[in-house]
Amino acid sequence: MPAYQKGLLGISFWASWSKPSIQINGVIEQLQKQYPAITFVKVEAEEVGEITQKFQVDAVPAVVFLKDGAAVHTLKGANPPELTKYVVSLGQSEGTPTPQPAPAQPEDLNERLKKLINSAKVMAFIKGTPAAPQCGFSSKFCAILKEQGITFSTFNILSDPQVREGLKKYSNWPTFPQLYINGELVGGLDIVKELVEQGELKQMVQ
Repeated sequence: MPAYQKGLLGISFWASWSKPSIQINGVIEQLQKQYPAITFVKVEAEEVGEITQKFQVDAVPAVVFLKDGAAVHTLKGANPPELTKYVVSLGQSEGTPTPQPAPAQPEDLNERLKKLINSAKVMAFIKGTPAAPQCGFSSKFCAILKEQGITFSTFNILSDPQVREGLKKYSNWPTFPQLYINGELVGGLDIVKELVEQGELKQMVQ
């Protein structure tokens, strides 16, 4: 790939029939905005057999990282936290500003989580964004809030592994999405559904 012989390059091998590889591409789009020093390209694995063989990619999704034209690392499978962690490390090595200092001490992380939770009256921690959710649960979650006419803010947990893992311990709630109202944990998708059925969710945000 002569056009990318210098600098850092991430090649995302994907397929239109593979939902996990489409998910990874969504994560990459967010990372590209945060780390412009790293170039990302997407290639359909089945259409570029020669390149796929060259980098020994035998399944999608897979992301191969090159530095100055030489492969330096390969991430296989749909693992957004691992992908984000590696790109953050690359960004730091290239002198690219990171969104948050790392690593954070537990006290500092808890304070940050508290601020995030209280940054809006209704705060949702989801995978992806409302416009481009990265999992079915997050998609349904946002759809329900919109249908109820509830104004809410979101945080994409795929963009920050520290927040994702820290929030599980902070709130003692191991799964996502998570909904907070007035700084208090409400719960996940199932609880939100129950509250809607009981007509209580709108009352909670009034």
